Amino acid sequence: MFKAVTKGQLSRVIFCAAILWTAWSIRAQTAETYKVRLSPVPIDVTMMSRIAGTGSLTAVLTGKKLTINGSFQGLKSPATDAHIHHGAKGIPGPAVLDLPISKGTSGTLSASVDLTPEQIEDLRNSSLYIQINSQGAPDGNLWGWLLR
Repeated sequence: MFKAVTKGQLSRVIFCAAILWTAWSIRAQTAETYKVRLSPVPIDVTMMSRIAGTGSLTAVLTGKKLTINGSFQGLKSPATDAHIHHGAKGIPGPAVLDLPISKGTSGTLSASVDLTPEQIEDLRNSSLYIQINSQGAPDGNLWGWLLR
């Protein structure tokens, strides 16, 4: 019913399995780089006078760790907080992760967060964006989608 496996056949199977495991491990640890261009996006006409500024960020995904670094400048009022939001490109969505941010009209954003498998898929599908809120625009001053 079962044929005996020779030592040579077993060695080949183990060797092939090791190559496949190594290739999968390397792919899982390959860094993916995303860019973010932050710009003002008024939700309504009344916000247009309260928002301004620009910024740029780079995000690198290695495994499940997303490391974000960048800066912003030109806000009309000090930044209060920053978040990663889930939403299709151009469509606002809910905040999913908090990010530390400098509390000035110019500053930096530097963070390292672990993503869930679903969030990694959203990132790869351009469905995550970063939003910086300010005192004058608590519902969003600068926005930018994480794009490859």
